[in-house]
Amino acid sequence: MNTATTSQKTTKQSQEMTLRVLLIIGLCHLLNDSLQAVVPAMFPILEKTMSLSYTQLGMIAFTLNIVSSLLQPAVGFYTDKKPIPYALPIGLTSTLIGVTLLAIAPTYSIILCAVLLMGFGSAIFHPEGSRVAFMAGGQRRGLAQSIYQVGGNSGQALAPLITALILVPFGQKGALSFTPIAFLAVMLLLYIANWYAHKLVEFKPKTKAVQTHNKALTKKVSIALSIVLFIIFARSWYISCMTNFYSFYLIEQYGFPIKTAQLFLFAFLAAGAIGTFFGGPFADRFGRKNIILYSFILSAPLTILLPFVSSTIAFILLLIIGFIIMTSFSVTVIFAQELFPGKVGTMAGLTVGFAFGMGAVGSVALGAIADVMGIITMIKIVSFLPILGIIAIILPSDDLLKKWYA
Repeated sequence: MNTATTSQKTTKQSQEMTLRVLLIIGLCHLLNDSLQAVVPAMFPILEKTMSLSYTQLGMIAFTLNIVSSLLQPAVGFYTDKKPIPYALPIGLTSTLIGVTLLAIAPTYSIILCAVLLMGFGSAIFHPEGSRVAFMAGGQRRGLAQSIYQVGGNSGQALAPLITALILVPFGQKGALSFTPIAFLAVMLLLYIANWYAHKLVEFKPKTKAVQTHNKALTKKVSIALSIVLFIIFARSWYISCMTNFYSFYLIEQYGFPIKTAQLFLFAFLAAGAIGTFFGGPFADRFGRKNIILYSFILSAPLTILLPFVSSTIAFILLLIIGFIIMTSFSVTVIFAQELFPGKVGTMAGLTVGFAFGMGAVGSVALGAIADVMGIITMIKIVSFLPILGIIAIILPSDDLLKKWYA
């Protein structure tokens, strides 16, 4: 009887949301991604000091993101079978070394080595961080994933402020000021890793049961995952364009100084972070598929209009677009995880890693287009990408997805 009572207590605890852990892992995600954001934030500085082309800047972003995108699914796949709680602080240590090297790098090749280390750290952090959010979320997975992801997107949103307040006045070496941030993240992740190691005891039986059930997955599930990845492709290329190149567009189109351009970009990314947070609770209430679909239906007309308006209207549109398009960010991760129950790390690594990878490819491709056709033309072409996300209309409904695993 005592054993049954203990089992029921354990089950109840595993279903409850652990807000403390979610807030800490969300903060660590913010710290991790703010360090990653130092790289694109440094682009205007590197373009001037090292005379780099748009293609070379795109290659830096490619190196950072492609390493992360290739390794994330592999890390997630391995840790689904054999979780490694202390991989989290190890990954942030790699990022700490990378950001330090980035600050003192004298050549283009050493910058590539620095971002390689940062990409490796990000690859380890993201699937394991998502697993922590999944375990701490209980039955409120949409909200839990939003708390975790909004940390990351808030960190990315800090990039323009980093440029305006730190990198413009202090230059490349200003990145050294982020080493204490990286060290703080490592310390916090040691605490999370200890919680993670104890929490695994509750999740092992459930994981084994689900893995057995996964053998019955149908072809429809694979098709649904392909659609999710295509949607991520469309969103990632658009976000990559805005993050890496929109500031150059503002400088050329409106004659803005670097600081003003970065503040516009901050508005877009900050609105996106807010959208990321609300996306999860909206999905818990209105359905995963609906939030994914409407994030593209509502944002597409606005992205197409954006390059043709005055700077004042552009600022307003950036706020609206950022909020709407990023409501789907955490939801696509949850949708993929529910398509393949028991493969939390693999799906987090695949979806977020795919987003990084597509952003990496997009950085190089869009940089090359900007070099050939001009930054203004490239921005106008990319504005049509969100239309592709309307393919979400053929995703299975939430109710149908539940029936597949009933």
